[in-house]
Amino acid sequence: MAFNCTIPAAPTVQRDDSTVRITRWDFQPGAATGWHAHGWPYFVVMLTDAVMKVHDGTNVQEVTLRAGDSYGRTAGVEHDVMNGAESAMAFIEIEIKRPDALHT
Repeated sequence: MAFNCTIPAAPTVQRDDSTVRITRWDFQPGAATGWHAHGWPYFVVMLTDAVMKVHDGTNVQEVTLRAGDSYGRTAGVEHDVMNGAESAMAFIEIEIKRPDALHT
């Protein structure tokens, strides 16, 4: 179940290879990603302060985040993300396609 929204968030793929996909997401106030699930585990790093609304199909959770905050999620969780603030929101999403291929 997605948010009722006519403003799409704007993804910019920065890297997409066999190991990772890195996408910058920009959200105007009220913008949303649309209903989706990730095929790989992923991490998000906030570029701006944000009030993020996350819809899991049943509940909407509102989360306040600061620029520089990060979080990770497992693959397969269906959700929709909306900017719940009155200012723009942006983050970098890093999807890990092949953890075994990452080198230190």
